[in-house]
Amino acid sequence: MKTVAHRPAEAVQVRPVQAPPPAGRRGRRRLAEQGRAYAFLVGGLICFALFSWYPAIRAVVIAFQKYTPGSSPEWVGSANFTRVFEDPEFADAWRNTLTFTVLALVIGFAIPFVLALVLNELRHAKAFFRVVVYLPVMIPPVVSALLWKWFYDPGTGLANEALRFLHLPTSNWSNGADTALVSLVVVATWANMGGTVLIYLAALQSIPGELYEAAELDGANLLQRVRHVTIPQTRFVILMLMLLQIIATMQVFTEPFVITGGGPENATVTVLYLIYKYAFLYNDFGGACALSVMLLLLLGLFSAVYLRLTRSDGEDA
Repeated sequence: MKTVAHRPAEAVQVRPVQAPPPAGRRGRRRLAEQGRAYAFLVGGLICFALFSWYPAIRAVVIAFQKYTPGSSPEWVGSANFTRVFEDPEFADAWRNTLTFTVLALVIGFAIPFVLALVLNELRHAKAFFRVVVYLPVMIPPVVSALLWKWFYDPGTGLANEALRFLHLPTSNWSNGADTALVSLVVVATWANMGGTVLIYLAALQSIPGELYEAAELDGANLLQRVRHVTIPQTRFVILMLMLLQIIATMQVFTEPFVITGGGPENATVTVLYLIYKYAFLYNDFGGACALSVMLLLLLGLFSAVYLRLTRSDGEDA
């Protein structure tokens, strides 16, 4: 009778359970993590303080001084504001800026929304058309303005060449006092609408499809679906983009500076262009800062009232 040798059972390896680190070590680790986070935060605050907050505070101080580079400043109180207010170009600059803002809202605010609706309904080549719409944003603003300056040239510009080909009357475009401001609005709309279109697209794609299906079952046509579904669902985005556009168009500078130089007949002198003239043509930094403070106060007051009204409207709804 053979005896069967029994193999010893394999030893089960048991990993030792590590004890949690002492409370003091955990506290030091948490403190180190918080220290790194605060270090990044302090770095960002320093950048904002040096490049945003300090220049703004410095501009407010210079607005009450007679200041030219290389000389000691002299306090003059409200003399800068009085001198700027009495400047004949002051009224022209504010009138042109407000007109530009209104025209930009009429022309340039609806177009990106309509384009976003069209792009959202496309079934093919979506990426291609989105790149085409966004392409003007990637062009440097000065280059874009120079291209449109050639386009608007009354003699050999592409705009008048196209009108001659169609046997239509030509126009002075940016060289005419009556058409210059509208021409600049077209340039600004073309150059800046790409980002707005993409934001609208993101908002449209977040709308639940069930809402459109319910509207179709109720017999709503395309315009009714846009009015009763699309606009209410994107209302917050529309209101915020309208506020940002008003603030941006009130600070228009590149197009008047590059294309028209403030002309003809001061038809395109804006507030920011007048600030540039005070600072770098008249060497009057006190007047430039005084005009900047006026613009800052106006935009700040408008933003506060706008946000208050839109918030109250949303709470009531």
